[in-house]
Amino acid sequence: MPEGDIVWLTCRRLHQALAGRRIVRCELRVPALPTVDLTGVTVRDVTPRGKHLLTRLDNGLTLHSHLQMDGAWRVYPHGRRWAGPAYEIRAVLGVDQQTAVGYRLPVLELIRTDRESEVVGHLGPDLLGPDWDTAEAVRRLRAQPDRSIGEALLDQRNLAGIGTVYRAEILFLQGIHPRTPVAAVADLERLCVRVRQLMMSNRGGFDQVTTGDRRPGRAHWVYGRAGRPCRRCGTPIQVEEYGPAGQERLSYWCPHCQPAPA
Repeated sequence: MPEGDIVWLTCRRLHQALAGRRIVRCELRVPALPTVDLTGVTVRDVTPRGKHLLTRLDNGLTLHSHLQMDGAWRVYPHGRRWAGPAYEIRAVLGVDQQTAVGYRLPVLELIRTDRESEVVGHLGPDLLGPDWDTAEAVRRLRAQPDRSIGEALLDQRNLAGIGTVYRAEILFLQGIHPRTPVAAVADLERLCVRVRQLMMSNRGGFDQVTTGDRRPGRAHWVYGRAGRPCRRCGTPIQVEEYGPAGQERLSYWCPHCQPAPA
C-alpha cells in the first residue's frame, strides 16, 4: 500500500496539473458515479490527508480517492498515449493540455467538501501535513498501552500516513521489537519525530530510502530483507505476518538489534 509520502507526491503532481483549471473531460468509471459529469467545474486544489486524496472542486464537492494496495494516479500531457489496459481506468479528469488518469482505485466517491470529516475525520495527526502534532500522536498511542507498538503505528487513527515500510525501518532505528507493548516504549515522542523525519526526507520522490544509500538493494535496513544479514550486526532478519484479524501485515526486525520484549 502506498504510504503517506507517495500519496503526498501524487497529490502534489495532481495539484500542479489540475488546480485552478476547468475540467473539459470527465469520466468516473465506477458503479456509483457513471452518470456524473464534472465538465465545466474548476478544480480548487488536491490535498493529501494521510493516505487519502481529496480533489476539491468549486461546486462544493470533493472527489475522494484512496490508493489502498495498488491504485495509482498518473498525469499525461495532451496527446500522450495512456499506459496500461483501459479496463483498469477508474477516473479521467482532463483539463487544458493535461489529463489525470486514475487506475485501479478501490475508493472513488463524491462527497460534499464541508463533510470531508466523515471520511477523514477519524485520522490522527498527518505525518506530512501542516496539522502535525507530536504530542497528540503520542497521546493517541498511549491510549492503548497494552497494544503492540507495531500494531499501534499502523493504526491511522493514531498517526496518519505510516505503513509497513516506515514501521519496520523506524522500529529498527530505535531498537524496538515490533511486538513491544506501547507502555514499554521508552521514548514515544522521539519515535514519532524520527518517523516524520524519514518520511519528510523521501516525499520528493517515489524511492523510499531510509539508509541514506540509494544504490539498488541498499535502501532499507530491514524491510523486505527476510533471511538476509542485518546491516549492523549480521544476524538474519526475521519476518512474520501479524495484526488484527483481516488486517495482518508483514513485520520485519533484527532479533539482535531489536530484542523481543520479556
